[in-house]
Amino acid sequence: MKVSGFTIVRNAIKFNYPVVESIKSILPICDEFVVNVGDSQDSTLELIHSISSPKIKIIQNKWDFSKGEEVLSRETNLALGKCRGDWAFYLQSDEVVHEKDLPVLLKIMHRHLTNPEVDCLRFKWLHFFGSFYRYRIDAGWFQKEDRIIKNNGKIESYSGAFGFRRKDGKPLRRFKTNCFIYHYGWVQPQIL
Repeated sequence: MKVSGFTIVRNAIKFNYPVVESIKSILPICDEFVVNVGDSQDSTLELIHSISSPKIKIIQNKWDFSKGEEVLSRETNLALGKCRGDWAFYLQSDEVVHEKDLPVLLKIMHRHLTNPEVDCLRFKWLHFFGSFYRYRIDAGWFQKEDRIIKNNGKIESYSGAFGFRRKDGKPLRRFKTNCFIYHYGWVQPQIL
């Protein structure tokens, strides 16, 4: 079994996205990690190059923002198309997985690799908000989402890279991992 990690990133330094930590959080269980780096107004490309791992594969291109939020799905699907693993593990550049969950996730992927009743693996969510000490679980903050999909060409990103769907329109068959994604996109730099 092979696992591909993948993400998209642009202006990670400008927007304070922990993309290095995000990638490194799942890199130990990935055989490769595809990073789609959009043209940035900061040193995001150099930041990704600073991750010293032969697993990292970088795609560089100019993102077409005339597509609105769908540009994010398009770029996510471009990265997904470069993945060669049996499973594709997607993290946005402000999402992190705890190391204690990696063996659990590997075991689940092994168990369901050939199970036709499982298309993807679902995670619980913690949205940190304002600081590393508070998180949101109230209405309007999604509490679950799919982040590991079978890489069989039948699944695509949609809705601004918010989630995944089957290309044939049928519902995704999900397995709940009971593992968490830690979302840091709403954490601001700490001022001392």
